This record gives sequence, C-alpha cells and structure tokens, in this order.
Amino acid sequence: MKKKKLKYFGIGILGLLIIAPILHSPQNLSNDLSNDISKKFPVPDTIRQILKISCNDCHSNLTVYPWYTKVQPFGWWIQHHIDEGKRELNFNEFSSYSISRQFHKLEKIKEEMQEHGMPLTSYTLIHKNAKLNEGQNELLIKWAISLQDTLKANFPADSLVNPNRKKRG
Repeated sequence: MKKKKLKYFGIGILGLLIIAPILHSPQNLSNDLSNDISKKFPVPDTIRQILKISCNDCHSNLTVYPWYTKVQPFGWWIQHHIDEGKRELNFNEFSSYSISRQFHKLEKIKEEMQEHGMPLTSYTLIHKNAKLNEGQNELLIKWAISLQDTLKANFPADSLVNPNRKKRG
C-alpha cells in the first residue's frame, strides 16, 4: 500500500513539474502612463534613469521580466514581490493618488533611501547594477524632499495629512 501511495505521489510531483512552467503569472506591462509621476512633477533624466534601473521593476507597470521568471515557482514568488511593490508605490499611478497619499509616499521614499532599505538586497544580488551608490541615494532623497516642498507650497497643510492615518507616538 505504501509503494502505491509513493508511486502516485511521484506521478503527482512529476506532473506538477511538467505543468508548472506552463502556468505563468500575469505580466506587469502597460503603456498607460496617463497617471505617471512625471505628469505631475518634474523627473530629471538622472532620476528617471535611477528609477528605471533600480525601482521600476517592482514600483511601476513596466517590469522587465528576466528569463528565470518563466521557471515556476520562482516566477510566482517574483510576481508576488512585484504585486507587493506596486501596492506600496507605483510611479506609473502616482498622479492618481490623493494629495495626502502622494505626500506620504514621498516621505516613505525619503525614509527608505535614508535607511538604505531599497532596492531590496534580494533584488540587487541578481541585478547588481540596480544597487544605489551614495550619490544616487542622495539624489533620490533630495528629489523626494523637493516634491514634498512643491506639495507644501501648493496645498493647505491639512490636505497633506491623511486624517485616517493614526499618528505614531
């Protein structure tokens, strides 16, 4: 009886290995840039290049999928990271965010850069050119601060804070 169960288990695993590569996650590719951050704020070429190389694969609708994303379950795991990243911040949807959310996301960009939290180490292990040097890090911080200053200059202070967000003490 155990041999029969083991045989069916082996057949099941083999079937999974054959079928898994066929099952692809939906691709994160869109040409719709109508809500892109650049529609609302200036994005200098240096910043645009940093975002393209180090951020956009997970924080935009323009993911560049390497070959290994076609190998499951790695592809599913990577797509999960992409979906999470886009939920947190999507540069291609930035202009559609409320003013308070835009302000908060810029604050988070500044904090992540100050703490060297992005891009993730798991990403830069494979994509070595995505690792930010101190100069690039500083450019992103200054850019985020300048965009926050633009929002502060154009909107009342109370519109920059989400009233539903609990203050941390």
